[in-house]
Amino acid sequence: MSRPHVSIIIPTLNEEENIAEMLSGVRKIMSRLASSYELIVVDGGRKGPSTDRTVEIAKRHGAKVLYDFKGKGSALVTGFAAAKGDVIVSMDADLSHKPEELRLLIAGIDAGYDVCLGSRFLVGGGTADMPRYRIFGNWVLLKLVNLLYGSRYTDLCYGYRSFSRNGLKKIGTLRELEYGIETEINIKAQKARLRVLEVPSYEKKRGGGKAKVQSVGTGMMALRTILRNLR
Repeated sequence: MSRPHVSIIIPTLNEEENIAEMLSGVRKIMSRLASSYELIVVDGGRKGPSTDRTVEIAKRHGAKVLYDFKGKGSALVTGFAAAKGDVIVSMDADLSHKPEELRLLIAGIDAGYDVCLGSRFLVGGGTADMPRYRIFGNWVLLKLVNLLYGSRYTDLCYGYRSFSRNGLKKIGTLRELEYGIETEINIKAQKARLRVLEVPSYEKKRGGGKAKVQSVGTGMMALRTILRNLR
């Protein structure tokens, strides 16, 4: 079997209400793009694997299932290591990311960029899932990263993004086990002077089930990541 052009990495934990629709949507778009691809679901949380039918449904929809029990960041690293594609995409399983936007994320890497970041704050982007206090917190952390690292990002803590295989290698070792992973990637991409493109992305409200993100805790993880990488 030839190597896929695109690998899509999807961390999951108890997403049985969303995963079938999410994977079906991805498959529909990817068939239109006529790109060979693979779906890699990395399941688990700190207390173990999903306790619902997430894994069963993912396998039924053709996804390769791996397991990781250290957190979202670690799950992404596990998925990155297993990916065989030239373009590697990270995507959430909760229906908040629009599969149609895969076109831009893949096209950005095909055009020669190392990293392509979805941004909710570019013209054409937006969010239906962030109350004002979260928007403000994201803005504060974003301004801090741009000030300390000389970047010009418009969004920071957002997981819909793509990478070239070589770009991921240049980013180097990723150490954040949880939700600081997106911030760490932005910082290390800037430090490595990678070619980064931001594209507009609209974040929908999650589908069914319970959100895994806790705003204050996630913000503190991002802040620790920002300070830790100053060394």
